[in-house]
Amino acid sequence: MSSDSRATDQSLSSGQGHVSVLSCFPPSVGRDVVVATVKPLGAGLGKPDTHSLLHTDRQVKWTMEVLCYGLTLPLDGDAIKVCVDIYTDWLMALVSPRDSIPPPISREPNLYVQKILRHLYSLFIPRSEQVSLVYLSLCRQVLCAVQSLARESTLMSRDTWETLLHFLLRINHAILARPTTTGGVLKQLSDLSMAVLFEVWLLSCSRCFPSRSLWLTGKQMLSRWRHQPAVVEQWSRVIITLTSRLLLSTFGPTFPHFKIPDEDAAPIPADMDDVRVSHIWFRFLHLFSNPVDVSRQLVVGSTSSSQEEVFRDSQLPNIFFRAMRGVSMLVDAFLGVTVVNKEPTEQLLPHTGLTTRLHFRDRLPSLGVAVTRNPFRDRFPSHGLSRPRSGSAPPTPVNILSMPSAPPSTTTPLPHNRRLKPANVSKTTSKPLTTSSSTHHPSSSPLQRSTPRPFPSPLRCNVDSLLHLFGCWLFDAALTNRDPALPAAHCDVTVMPDRWVAGRAEACGTLCRIFTCKKTAEDILNVYLSRFYLVLLQGLQVLEEACSPVLAAILLNSTCLFCCDLRGVNLLLPSFISAVENVLLNRELLRFKSSVSLVDLRQASILILLSLLPLPLQFPSVQSALSLDRQFSGADVTAGSFSSLMPRLISVLIGALHTETDASNTHIILVAMLSTIQDLAAGQTQQCDGASRPGQTGGTCGTGANRSTSTIPSDTAGSLWVQFVRLLTQRLTAQWRNDSAVCLSALEVLGGLAKVEVSVEESERRRALTSICSYIVFQCSRPPPLHSRDLHSIIVAAFYCLNVWLTQHPAILDQQECLLEVLEIVELGISGSKSTQEQEVTCKEEKKLNPASLRVKEAAEATLTCIMQVSGTFPFLGGLPDEDALIGCYTMSDSSVKKFRYFVVDSSVIMATLEQPQGPEEGLCPSLRVLVRGPSGRRTWTLQLHRQPREGRTHSQQTLIPEHSGIAQEDARMRCGVKHQLCPEDIDRIPSVKADLSVPALHRTVPEEMQQQLERLQAAFRGQQQIEAQPRVSRRSAVMTTCRPPPPATNFQTARLFLSHLGLLTPETLKDPGTSSVPAQLVSLDSSLPGFLERLRCLDQLPSRHCDSTFIFYMRAGQKTATEILRNMESSCSVPPHFLDFLSSLGQPVEAGRRQVGGVSTSSLEFSAVLGDSGGGVFNGERFVLMYVDALTEITFIVPSSSSHMVERLKSSEEALTEPPSNRHSPSELRKNSVPQSSPAKDTKSFHFASSLVSSESKLLIVWVEHFEDIESFPLSDLLSQDTKTETPTSVSNIQLVFIHPLKSGLYRIRLHGNTNSKFSFSVPLVNGSVVSKRSLGFLVREMVINCCHRRRLESDSAPPPHVRRKHMISDIIHRYRSHRSEPTFYSSLFQDP
Repeated sequence: MSSDSRATDQSLSSGQGHVSVLSCFPPSVGRDVVVATVKPLGAGLGKPDTHSLLHTDRQVKWTMEVLCYGLTLPLDGDAIKVCVDIYTDWLMALVSPRDSIPPPISREPNLYVQKILRHLYSLFIPRSEQVSLVYLSLCRQVLCAVQSLARESTLMSRDTWETLLHFLLRINHAILARPTTTGGVLKQLSDLSMAVLFEVWLLSCSRCFPSRSLWLTGKQMLSRWRHQPAVVEQWSRVIITLTSRLLLSTFGPTFPHFKIPDEDAAPIPADMDDVRVSHIWFRFLHLFSNPVDVSRQLVVGSTSSSQEEVFRDSQLPNIFFRAMRGVSMLVDAFLGVTVVNKEPTEQLLPHTGLTTRLHFRDRLPSLGVAVTRNPFRDRFPSHGLSRPRSGSAPPTPVNILSMPSAPPSTTTPLPHNRRLKPANVSKTTSKPLTTSSSTHHPSSSPLQRSTPRPFPSPLRCNVDSLLHLFGCWLFDAALTNRDPALPAAHCDVTVMPDRWVAGRAEACGTLCRIFTCKKTAEDILNVYLSRFYLVLLQGLQVLEEACSPVLAAILLNSTCLFCCDLRGVNLLLPSFISAVENVLLNRELLRFKSSVSLVDLRQASILILLSLLPLPLQFPSVQSALSLDRQFSGADVTAGSFSSLMPRLISVLIGALHTETDASNTHIILVAMLSTIQDLAAGQTQQCDGASRPGQTGGTCGTGANRSTSTIPSDTAGSLWVQFVRLLTQRLTAQWRNDSAVCLSALEVLGGLAKVEVSVEESERRRALTSICSYIVFQCSRPPPLHSRDLHSIIVAAFYCLNVWLTQHPAILDQQECLLEVLEIVELGISGSKSTQEQEVTCKEEKKLNPASLRVKEAAEATLTCIMQVSGTFPFLGGLPDEDALIGCYTMSDSSVKKFRYFVVDSSVIMATLEQPQGPEEGLCPSLRVLVRGPSGRRTWTLQLHRQPREGRTHSQQTLIPEHSGIAQEDARMRCGVKHQLCPEDIDRIPSVKADLSVPALHRTVPEEMQQQLERLQAAFRGQQQIEAQPRVSRRSAVMTTCRPPPPATNFQTARLFLSHLGLLTPETLKDPGTSSVPAQLVSLDSSLPGFLERLRCLDQLPSRHCDSTFIFYMRAGQKTATEILRNMESSCSVPPHFLDFLSSLGQPVEAGRRQVGGVSTSSLEFSAVLGDSGGGVFNGERFVLMYVDALTEITFIVPSSSSHMVERLKSSEEALTEPPSNRHSPSELRKNSVPQSSPAKDTKSFHFASSLVSSESKLLIVWVEHFEDIESFPLSDLLSQDTKTETPTSVSNIQLVFIHPLKSGLYRIRLHGNTNSKFSFSVPLVNGSVVSKRSLGFLVREMVINCCHRRRLESDSAPPPHVRRKHMISDIIHRYRSHRSEPTFYSSLFQDP
């Protein structure tokens, strides 16, 4: 330090101001002189026409000596008040000269103002009497005058600025150097004086930059005042305000704005240039020195005598925490994630018992002192404090409405430091699920969060840059109480005093946020990584004497720590397992209740667990040995391979489900369960098949050889599958059945588990199916007041889950009891009740249809259709023939429709019959081709009628004609007379009775109009009798020939036979019931009417399954425009092999535009053959798409590219994949993204999506990003915008985005982006923060698409199930093309060719 700086420091610390000559006289003399002198001077203040009584320099200087002594008088008199009024009035000589100011002062204002400031210091000298409100009022009056002088004066010289700053430093030293006093007048005066000091200092930086010696003096003074809360509060306010200006000038307007209150930004001059702002910011940042020094006794306090007294002050931990909170806010601002909460909140610091208001406004309350003679008496400075951001934690999830199930019960907390198996967690003491709310904690705390935490800006600083600025302070604070003179073995920060825990927790949380904001291609210095890992190892201790707020802060801010590709971070796996185990297996968490929201802490622990679960399977051979001393490693951390940690992770996962009571946290646990079991099953399948994973790039620890070897027990996946299914079904029918959101997630997970390929007993699957049926019965049997749309949505989801289990495991229905149970559930859904209830059987005719809702009835009908389909194999993907295919392949020249007869059965099934035999074998027997169109789709049947079973039938079957046996010659001419009679011979001998006359004669009953017909019939009888009598008349013998059967018939009227065998050709089935809305059971259609064929084609285009489409993009590092993104798909050189492997795992390549009912008409193609040299753009819909088809779902994956004709081809393909144009809804409007993207019009024409591209029931985009921070710059609106000729835009608010980011470890990080306002928007099995392996990525993405689309349909009122759409189309066809012919005409048409 220079000599002048030391002299200045000595004068500031002396505690004495200017000494008046009156101090040499007795006090009574000096008081009388002051009173006599100031009385006439004070009388003229405030009067506009009053002139000063002082005219010469000698008069002014003598008067100033008197006024200087008057400022030292007791506060009980009016003299000191008048002295203050006079001096504050004279200070305005540099602002606005007036007549009341003496002329010498007006001529040389700077000289006299400097003297006045030196005199005014006497007012602030500590007094022996108790500080009163009068003292505060006078000091405030002086500070207001000084503030106005600095703000408004344009005549101040450098010396005056220096004197002003020295004056403020001295008065603050006089006020703040004393030990801390809690509350009262001194607290208000401390806040005011520090606010004025910093504001005047900033004004001086803008107009007359302070000298280097003054900066050094200020830094030394502030280091001696750090034990005062006002110092850290005002310093935080100023440095935060400067940071807001610095960010704007450094990063530009696109960087997230650091919002601060307007009154906080007022002290910063608006005309200050950017270069000076950065210079001032750096100096102010270090003006406070190291905040950690507050916790060190040797550097706290102004004198050696007061150090011990200050260090024992209970305010120091609070000051330490506030200082670290200010640093934390600066870090968040540079990361672009700052959230400022302006609401005042009283926070209780843990373990200190100090209640402090973190939000302080500059307006002081009324002090009850009325001084009307001076305008500065009632003028308050514009200064204040911004409350720091409330919390440093991850975002709170969107609350999901849940229904309470049972009153909460208490349970004993689980042990902290021992492993706990799920079996040890009581299942009977589970609390009902609740939603995330602030009511979980009694009071606020430094670790609480109140607003969702946004993601860091892609323009943020590098980690090393932030650590260069703040790393020294943060690492020192995180390792508080470590004595540098002692070796590391003697330093145990885990048992540090509780009074410093809040500040240390804030520092640890800030460090975690810095390292988790690492960019993808960024490198961090090893020295920073090693110190950070040391902080984590020390803070993650689970011992009873460890600091629970520090552990909570680390967990709350480390949710994505294992997703950032930090070198060596996987070695922390055992420590994090112990930490999350300590949190998730403890139901009460009594240690954390006073410092953090328990719901948020558990959610952060669950997210960390979600990122830890794939590591043992990805790096099974990596050793977890720690090189630190055992006191840092804890009792639970043991050395071994990562694979040995998998059972422990599974135990924590299951135990967390037992202890969790929050709905959103339970949802994340369910996601982790499905992801884990799928990963285990996929790894087990690879191990059994002997397949090795492809080589991967460098990881965070270990070598590539360690990743490729996995030793998974053969029964691990199966046993875990059974355990998960039992746990889910038990809780679904018990604890969760009243919570709609959790039930929906659990049903989706159960559906996903049904698709996981594991080897388990069939009884386990039947048990799961029974549980789902029981759940449906419970929900349907709720009282009518509890029925709502949400409840019916859950029932529909349960039926869909039941369909998944039936289609994935059709062998379940082979059991008669299981089949009856499922059919009873279908009956319950359709009719609203079961036929068999408590030994009572209700016939179908007696039941009244009263389903829970129309949606539930439709879902039950879909399940019934599913039951009818699963008995056989699912149809081949290659499509089913229509009329053209059945006839066209046999070179028929006539129209195909005219060759078919069309009938409608039960108003729900359209049958097209073709009676022409199609082969030589079919010509020998009745054969029929039937095309059945129903709500479940279209099916083709070939029917043949044979007299023998198929097994014993020969290929060349001859018609059996019996041989004629020979007759004896002598008997050849012998003939026996035979008398033909219609009645027996004895009939005439029987006497007649009256009953014989009951049947009248024919001629009596025939009406007159039928008489002619009767006469013709009688004439025919007589003619026949004459013909038969001719041989006897001519006496000639007739030649008798052997009777032989006629040749086999070739025209069978097979349609008539088929309908007759089905029992449909009866008067009852053909008779119209008489109502126009209910047609007969069998109705014929008139195919000759115009438009019939077009309506059939529209019916065939309606899918029989849920059809959805998804678009896939690849975003390379640094790309920001749609043109660049779409061009990536043109060549395989633009995308990595892992992306192509991901595409191949989604579905099979099929030809676009040839979709038929039941699938795609083309068979599965080879992925590599179709791909060629393309980067995936070949699946843009112009020629090929990727398609995944199962019994219930059909997903089309489209990879858009910059192909010139892609838009038109995709538009037609989308229409074929969804529904006909008449049933499509109009597209929604588009709003542009906040960041406009510029690209030439000629390029945008080739890739702009029309609205029909995303007009399916869900709008889902999958984006593969190389750099995770590029997610914020994804040009969504550019990709969704239409061609320039159209004006109808598409909304981006309805788009769900799934971002996939590959990590160096071979795992994949997931981030979701979309509208989360709906309580059904949280679909599984992917959530924000999911980390999945390559072998499970395709399965999980498909399930995500299926569940997301299913939830969208549950919310929509205009998305009926596929079978309902087809049913409505069939009803429309019946209404339009029904044949109104009579019964005789209908029967005669069956004997004729169509």
